[in-house]
Formats: sequence, structure tokens, C-alpha cells
Amino acid sequence: VQLQASGGGLVQPGGSLRLSCAASRFTFNSYPIGWFRQAPGKGREGLACISNIGDIIYYADSMKGRVTISRDSAKNTVYLQMNGLKPEDTAVYYCASTIYADYDRTHMAPEFFGSWGQGTLVTVSS
Repeated sequence: VQLQASGGGLVQPGGSLRLSCAASRFTFNSYPIGWFRQAPGKGREGLACISNIGDIIYYADSMKGRVTISRDSAKNTVYLQMNGLKPEDTAVYYCASTIYADYDRTHMAPEFFGSWGQGTLVTVSS
């Protein structure tokens, strides 16, 4: 079952956005869920990942310090709060799940994730 990312849009440099990733109850309770982005002409890049019970969180270096990942069990939703956005953060943002627990060791290699949704576009521009 694919995950559903939402919350993208146009934001000015320095602004903030909160992205949402809706999952089925089974996926939410069973697998880690991560956030990725893909800018035009570039590969898919891992940003942050949270375990199925929220006890293990990994942040990639790319946006570390500017993003916070969290989860809401009542809504089966994982969030990505992004602050201090820059034009180079413009990309399509995706969420995906993984059956592997060592996503920190693999630095969230996309090939270990699945159930990709269609993504949500974030445009940072004045």
C-alpha cells in the first residue's frame, strides 16, 4: 500500500512547512517511515527516518538541524517539519517505508525503501 505525502507548496526563503505522510495502520505500526526528496536532475536523497514506535530517529546531514520528524499514532501519520528553507530545498518530497531497521547504517539508501507515493512539491522562492 502506497504512502500519501502532502503539505507541499510555495514558500519564501527562510520560511517553514510541515509535510504529512499518511499510512495505513498496519504500515504505521510495523515499519520505519522515512522522508526523501528529489530535485530536478538529481537522485533521490534521504532526509529523516523514524522507527515504527518512534524510539529511533535518523537525520541525514543534508537538512540536519532544519528538519524534525515526528509521528501521530492517532492519525497514522508521520510529519516532517522543515524550517529555514532555502531555494536549493526546492524538490519533490516523498515518504516511504522500509522493512530494514538499519536505515541509519545505510544512510537511508532509497533501494531499501518501498511503498513510494506520488510525492509533494516544495518550491522555495521569493
